Amino acid sequence: MSNGDIFVGETIGTAILILFGAGVCAAVTLRYSKARASGWVVIAFGWGFGVLAGAYTAAPLSGGHLNPAVTIGIAVDTGKWGKVWVYLLGQIVGAMLGAVLAYLVYLAQFQANVNKEGSPEEPTPTLGIFSTIPEIRNPIANLITEIIATIALVLPVLAFGLTKGLGESGTTVLIVSLLVVGIGLSLGGPTGYAINPARDLGPRIVHTFLPIPNKGTSDWGYSWIPVVGPLIGGALAGLIYNAAF
Repeated sequence: MSNGDIFVGETIGTAILILFGAGVCAAVTLRYSKARASGWVVIAFGWGFGVLAGAYTAAPLSGGHLNPAVTIGIAVDTGKWGKVWVYLLGQIVGAMLGAVLAYLVYLAQFQANVNKEGSPEEPTPTLGIFSTIPEIRNPIANLITEIIATIALVLPVLAFGLTKGLGESGTTVLIVSLLVVGIGLSLGGPTGYAINPARDLGPRIVHTFLPIPNKGTSDWGYSWIPVVGPLIGGALAGLIYNAAF
């Protein structure tokens, strides 16, 4: 794979992932959305379908990593680091692009995110549409959650590569998307399961600059956890896989 193919594939694939993921969060969160308050299960499946669409789209060009933790895990296992920077660059650019696209889809809802005279509702906080927010702010606990949840993603992803039938049938990406849904349902409660540094950092950057009424803080004090935790988890998964398989 050339550097150009990798960059284009990861950019497009990650943009699709974030368009679906931020889109479902916006759908569930914002006032005047037909899916408002439809719940955590809807969010988990929305992100899973985002992985499905993004990874299948990117796979012919880049292999469809869409996640620096996956890229790091593969590099730790194989020892091949030469193209890691291209993957990471495409993933960050794609995540930012996907966040902008999700914003444009829900532009009218974001613009309506204001107090209306006589309305008892406060403006909807918007950061959670783009990036993760811990339910209980405890840096050590939050970091541990992200590390474990990312190992639960990357280690199976690496192991799926050994399952010959999955590769031959072309269903590996489908299984990974269901894995992401499962992680969201089982491990997403404490931190919102970033498990992907680009997925959190790119949209957080976009949130900082978007002209969203009453958007609130972008919470940069917390932002290192959904970056560092998944990177550690991805590296540990690569080490475990290399030692055990």
